[in-house]
Amino acid sequence: MSKKGRRPDFDTYYRDLFKSRWEGLKQAMEADSSHAELSRGLLKPYYLDAASLFPVRALDVEGGVNILDLCSAPGGKALAIAGSMGPEAQLTVNDRSSQRRSRLRRVLEEHLETGILSRITVTAHDAARWGLYEQNLYDRVLADVPCSSERHLVQDPGHLKNWSPARTRHLAVQAYAILAAGFTALKAGGILVYSTCALSPGENDDVIAKLLKRQASECRLLQPDGTIGEATEYGRIILPDNANGMGPIYYAAVTKARAF
Repeated sequence: MSKKGRRPDFDTYYRDLFKSRWEGLKQAMEADSSHAELSRGLLKPYYLDAASLFPVRALDVEGGVNILDLCSAPGGKALAIAGSMGPEAQLTVNDRSSQRRSRLRRVLEEHLETGILSRITVTAHDAARWGLYEQNLYDRVLADVPCSSERHLVQDPGHLKNWSPARTRHLAVQAYAILAAGFTALKAGGILVYSTCALSPGENDDVIAKLLKRQASECRLLQPDGTIGEATEYGRIILPDNANGMGPIYYAAVTKARAF
């Protein structure tokens, strides 16, 4: 760590987390990510980080009728959900930002046929307040929350200069609010997947741990299958230095049981 009383810089902060692995991990993030072609159910292919598909797989989309994507823009995961959902399923995609929502609409309209689009609703709500208005309604909820996105930071010095541990802590608080709202909106027996593209356990496992503690009577952890990436205490993380350039992506899955 840096001298007592001084804020650690970016490299010091993550070197403390990843030890000798950090330099190799940072170098892997500075390179281009490994992209996958998403084409199932689409009019034309969409390209995204290959690791982004794993949270959608953990969601078990085929088993859901009423599906919610809380932080949907730019739309890659929404396309993956739409391409896998059953013929009776309805998908709600949400983003509070008008600019990001416009991009989301464009992505959906360019890649999905009219029949699927007719079963998708685009909304503009504050994801952290969703549970105040809809409770116990959705079979599947994806909470792919805003996060530190360290790969973006190391590739953009302009954004990196604004990084601080305080921002990571703020994002973790916001992430928990969104996760808790999504859990409130989830039906008993439904599946909620929480995901980030962050490295910090404070934005990943620690957020899930808080939900498991505060919703102990109802929240049950699911262990997502996967041979790609590394197991964490509550989920999995895919890191580019150990996954052919994919990631970072963290994801964890929970279900809602009836309260005792």
